[in-house]
Amino acid sequence: MAAKKKATKKAAKRPVKKPAKRAAPKKASPVPKGYTALTPMLTFKDARPALEWYQKAFGAKLTTRMDMPDGRVMHAEMRIGDALFMLGDEAPERGYPSAERLGGTATGLMHYTKDCDATFARAVAAGAKVLMPLMDMFWGDRFGELKDPFGHRWAIATHVKDLTPKQMGAAAEEAMKKMAAGQPPTA
Repeated sequence: MAAKKKATKKAAKRPVKKPAKRAAPKKASPVPKGYTALTPMLTFKDARPALEWYQKAFGAKLTTRMDMPDGRVMHAEMRIGDALFMLGDEAPERGYPSAERLGGTATGLMHYTKDCDATFARAVAAGAKVLMPLMDMFWGDRFGELKDPFGHRWAIATHVKDLTPKQMGAAAEEAMKKMAAGQPPTA
């Protein structure tokens, strides 16, 4: 009996175990992992050839593709380096016309790459139209512009020279004089 009383006293002194707390559900990040706060979205009459073209011209990697039951591309995602962009087929009835339907686009994409000359040449060989040939620009980039076969504008560049704001201002002033004289704004 004495042993039973001792055991009961020990049990009474032990803290009562509370049920384990469940961790609160982790709050989702407002920007999903692998994305940035701004993601370009391109629209095409037919996105399937564009998926292939961007792989060939810019080395883009297809990461996501969801097709509609009729075979149209509802949504696709591609990466060029560390940049993600989205694309899909047009849906004019929902306010998504393609650049082809509009006869061009008012926007463009800026693609920085380690070797803009090679990237530019590869895109031209794949069918891009040169809008502005590559040249060394006053702001420190080697830079040129293309239009892809689907009507989207691409600026292709490699940053080659860091400039202070004062240096860039002086270079810009000189470039504007050249432009006023009908010359390209090269460095």
